[in-house]
Amino acid sequence: MKTNFDSLYETFGGTYREENGHLIPNVTLPEQTDYQIGKYGRMHLDYIKQHRRGRYITLLTEGKLNTRLHEIDLEANEMLETIIPRLAIERGIDENLKARDMLRWVVEMNNIKVSAEEIVLREVVLV
Repeated sequence: MKTNFDSLYETFGGTYREENGHLIPNVTLPEQTDYQIGKYGRMHLDYIKQHRRGRYITLLTEGKLNTRLHEIDLEANEMLETIIPRLAIERGIDENLKARDMLRWVVEMNNIKVSAEEIVLREVVLV
């Protein structure tokens, strides 16, 4: 079904296919990477889908979403690996406490992990 005039889409090299009497543009998303996305990457994905819709659509259409989620996940995990030991030292949680009072050590380490995750969420994931 060719017309006498070219559309702007066709002028720039776009093509159509016919389905049930309608012309459908031949548009596909660019190839994306296939990284496994961990906890923090998935949390960031949920956040941008709900609160940063434009950023989500831009990353998706440019083929950069999976890569960005992977970067967020790596950054968050690296940050946790540095924050947790630092907080443990600041709070005096060490192997001596673990040997003396295992239950208190577990409670303190769990508190430290929760605190570290809150920092990571605020500074890396929910941005």
